[in-house]
Amino acid sequence: MNTTDSRLFSKNAGADVGVCYGMMADNLPPSPEVIALFQQKNIPRMRLYAPDEAALQALGGTNIKLLLDVPNSDLQLVAASEGNADKWVQYNVKKYSNVNFQYIAVGNEVKPSDSLAQFLFPAMQKIHKAIVGAGLGNQIKVSTATSFAALGASYPPSSGNFTPEYQQLLGPVINFLRDNQAPLLVNTYPYFVHAENPESIPLDYALFTSPSIVLTDAPLQYQNLFDTMLDASYSALEKAGGESLDIVVSETGWPSDGGQSTSVDNARTYNTNLVRHVNQGTPKKPGKPIETYLYALFDENGKDPAYEKHWGLFFPNKQEKYVLFVNALFYPG
Repeated sequence: MNTTDSRLFSKNAGADVGVCYGMMADNLPPSPEVIALFQQKNIPRMRLYAPDEAALQALGGTNIKLLLDVPNSDLQLVAASEGNADKWVQYNVKKYSNVNFQYIAVGNEVKPSDSLAQFLFPAMQKIHKAIVGAGLGNQIKVSTATSFAALGASYPPSSGNFTPEYQQLLGPVINFLRDNQAPLLVNTYPYFVHAENPESIPLDYALFTSPSIVLTDAPLQYQNLFDTMLDASYSALEKAGGESLDIVVSETGWPSDGGQSTSVDNARTYNTNLVRHVNQGTPKKPGKPIETYLYALFDENGKDPAYEKHWGLFFPNKQEKYVLFVNALFYPG
């Protein structure tokens, strides 16, 4: 291992940047090789979207901090009984005593209209009780990952609030997170906001390359879309009684092909600038490092539409798609 590889994340440790390990592809390397790649690049955090025995075994003893999902397909099961939740935690968490679990995300982007929505909060309660019962309550925080679509208003950021439907879904969740001092996980994608309205949302604003202030929300000023979105989410939380909560950005990134404004250069620019930026906090939370997970480790050929296949920092052969790690993570600006 060369010196660059061994220290890639070390100079940006305050930001706690992780990478999402998605597996929706038929050409990915074996999990032990993937975990070795995390170690080689000194990536300190991982998000895993469902329990995977090979990955969890390989993570053992590595000290990589893990965000593990209870997938949406398991919500009804774990919500049905405390016994089911206990078994889930026993088989997927407690069993791997040398894995550094940090968070359990119960559900990912559950929508109020989903048939599974009714199971979200009961599943969170039961998983939390099972985590505490397993003696892991001081180590592992239980939350859920929502999306920016939960906001009905987001411009300017101070007007951020949840839609009535999401307020009904997330209200009990926010109270639960507040009581247990756990963060809300929010998948935050400036790419989609720009791609859906490229005439109104300039590309440089989305890529952190705007040369000057774009938005004034007195007294705060905004020069990039990521901060705007994150502070709108904080404003929505405050209005919903969650003013004490932190937000973890559980996904963000930029695709390199397949859609509006997609290119390798744009993906590199966004991810490089993001990693340089997260230590600074947002205008609403200046100086507070933003715990962030880049999506995703690999391109995933099992996803649709076309742009969904091209979010990887690496190709499936483990070659870097672009030199993010040296520019952004070893030499942050």
